Amino acid sequence: MIFAGTVLTFFYFAFDFRFELPVLAIFSSFMETRFFTTFRTNFADELIMLLFLSGLFLLAFSEDKHELDYFKSLRIKALIKTAVAYSIIVMLVLLFVYGTGFMAFSIVNLFLPFILYLIIFNILKKRTRVNCG
Repeated sequence: MIFAGTVLTFFYFAFDFRFELPVLAIFSSFMETRFFTTFRTNFADELIMLLFLSGLFLLAFSEDKHELDYFKSLRIKALIKTAVAYSIIVMLVLLFVYGTGFMAFSIVNLFLPFILYLIIFNILKKRTRVNCG
């Protein structure tokens, strides 16, 4: 899914990939504010973000085929460290990033917890392998 999201992102930016689709919006605020309405929109950017999000979710929370029980405690440690790191990053961005940069961070913010978790978990896993063998 991450690979499909990457390919679609390339086509989205390089070739202005678009496909119009009717969608249900619980809240919409473009030209006018509307609730529970349907309209046609380019669904490519939503599809790309759904692919990345679901791919990162599956990657982060899938166990290896032969995962040791010890890795479960590593996963919990990684989740705690991720929560701390994520909170610090969000606080720093709230204090020091404004305007368009903050809007860009809002999009990155969707994926950041998963990316941080994967990085932290793999670091903890490598440290364990170095210490064990």
